[in-house]
Amino acid sequence: MAKKQAAYGNESIQSLKGADRVRKRPSVIFGSDGLEGCQHSIFEILSNAIDEARMGFGTKIVLTKYLDGSVQVDDMGRGIPVDFNPKENRYNWELVFCELYAGGKYDEDSYQFSLGLNGLGLCATQYASEYMDTVIVTGGFEYTLHFEHGENVGGLQKKPAPRRSTGSSIRWKPDREVFTDINVPASYFQETLKKQAVVNEGLLFLFREEAAPGKFEETEYFYENGIMDYVKELAGENSLTPPVRWEAETSGRDREDKPEYRVKFNVSLCFSNEINQIEYYHNSSYLEYGGAPERALKVAFVGQIDTYLKQTGKYLKNESKITFADVEDCLVFVSSSFSTQTSYENQTKKAINNPFIYTAMTEFLKHNLEIYFIENPDYAAKIANQVLVNKRSRENAEKTRKSFKKKLSGSMDISNRVQKFVDCRTRDTNVREIYIVEGDSALGACKLGRDAEFQAIIPVRGKILNCLKAEYSKIFKNEIITDIIKVLGCGVEVDSKANRDLSNFDLSSLRWSKVVICTDADVDGFQIRTLILAMLYKLTPTLINEGYVYIAESPLYEITTKAKTYFAYTEREKADILEKLGREKYTLQRSKGLGENEPDMMWLTTMNPKTRRLIKVQAADVEQTAQVFDLFLGNNLQGRKDYVAENGHLYLDLTDVS
Repeated sequence: MAKKQAAYGNESIQSLKGADRVRKRPSVIFGSDGLEGCQHSIFEILSNAIDEARMGFGTKIVLTKYLDGSVQVDDMGRGIPVDFNPKENRYNWELVFCELYAGGKYDEDSYQFSLGLNGLGLCATQYASEYMDTVIVTGGFEYTLHFEHGENVGGLQKKPAPRRSTGSSIRWKPDREVFTDINVPASYFQETLKKQAVVNEGLLFLFREEAAPGKFEETEYFYENGIMDYVKELAGENSLTPPVRWEAETSGRDREDKPEYRVKFNVSLCFSNEINQIEYYHNSSYLEYGGAPERALKVAFVGQIDTYLKQTGKYLKNESKITFADVEDCLVFVSSSFSTQTSYENQTKKAINNPFIYTAMTEFLKHNLEIYFIENPDYAAKIANQVLVNKRSRENAEKTRKSFKKKLSGSMDISNRVQKFVDCRTRDTNVREIYIVEGDSALGACKLGRDAEFQAIIPVRGKILNCLKAEYSKIFKNEIITDIIKVLGCGVEVDSKANRDLSNFDLSSLRWSKVVICTDADVDGFQIRTLILAMLYKLTPTLINEGYVYIAESPLYEITTKAKTYFAYTEREKADILEKLGREKYTLQRSKGLGENEPDMMWLTTMNPKTRRLIKVQAADVEQTAQVFDLFLGNNLQGRKDYVAENGHLYLDLTDVS
């Protein structure tokens, strides 16, 4: 029976009121109802303290993180006006703490370059809190307020101030009923305060974290010269050019019919062939997504450097133009701009989109870089040469990656076939098996001893590259490795950021139900097996995790009697067989290499599903395998020496030393 639908009419329309405007829809204000939104609510309170300091009121801001998850921000500002406001005929605390779109930042004269513009932050954070307590000292009085779940409890308390200094202290706990996660890590506070110290030169930020009840660990963040000191810190001692700072102030409008506003530009930069870092800030807010400043930097720097390359004849004939990626790769750049009017993409302030800021900043950057090149011809040449090196390296890398992708695509046809690969007849991937065997001689024996219906073979010619020590570029130039990957058909998994676009692994494209490593039971065979496993672990770890990889166990001994041949795979099995035979006559010999086996022997010992022994490489062993691979095949030379020194005596009987 269909569920009866509720009537939809005039009475269905509702309006959220009071705290519910935030508590029921926190993501509208904070961008998220999760941890990121909770973090943004904290930044709203911090930004108010920063705005006060930027106006010249206070040189220190203290942020405290308590064990219960509450946060406190103390500033040395003028103190939030909270007393009666005759103009509004209401108390200011009601407007500031309980009214969205109310505050002191709509008037340019009060806050010229403000982080907060919309009058939302303090009220919204209060609404989204389990509780909030405020202590405000201003005008010779101390005011206190207490809120619970967005509602005031007890009204405004006022008494003569016990101290002459002014400021605001706000402690609150984000509400778990509003945010799905309120466990803000210390790293968020540390990163945020450091960024704010960078763009607010001379302003001291103190972070206090409660490590135990009543005991606090403190960290200070302070940059006397702001972004210039920060760029020096980022670039280190070996930058291509020394850091410089450019500043300018202008005014304009986003549209002819819009009011004029002021903009201040402040950038610091240098070029480096070792590191690259670009950060944008506006009115002290970190612009994660950039917006207008990012677009301005791209247009200005690419255009100006391209012009210089053309004028100096540094481009080769018919060479393509540089891109921002080539500039970005050697650039350390921090921009801190301010404006009296700002158009943020949303309340979270992660990008700005003012048309005038984009136009003015583009011209500002282009002009300053042009002058810099004229005044510093040696640095200009260094920068241009490095950008060209980046460009040509990128283009070569792109060609190589395209070539690698084609090699690793897994598609095989008459023009892209793998030499000496012997396929099987069935197309059913549920039964197909691929044997990776040691050498051409083993290929011949396995080919004659296999079941051609479902068993395929690919030989490994000699010892393959140690994939745990080699770079991806070298790995993918190795023909044996690329042949194996092509035959597997599933692509590769790449964990390197620089080569991540080569990652094209797709388990559903695997052509086999089993990948069987088949090598001789001797030292060389064990090493080849280990190198193949290392390759699979590095390039296709999912095959190991999902149980597709096996090792074919080869017998160590053949024990032949008049009636039967026995195979012993271990010393213990050999002893058991000999004990069982008793006085019966037998011939004992080390098992031959795979290439020397007769086809029926190969089928019996290695390839017949009923009589062979396969060891599945277990997913649980992957971590241990990785550690062993790193010790014996990686770059840990000292670890190998230590291991041999401690355990070498246990293996003396296995060494071939006379």
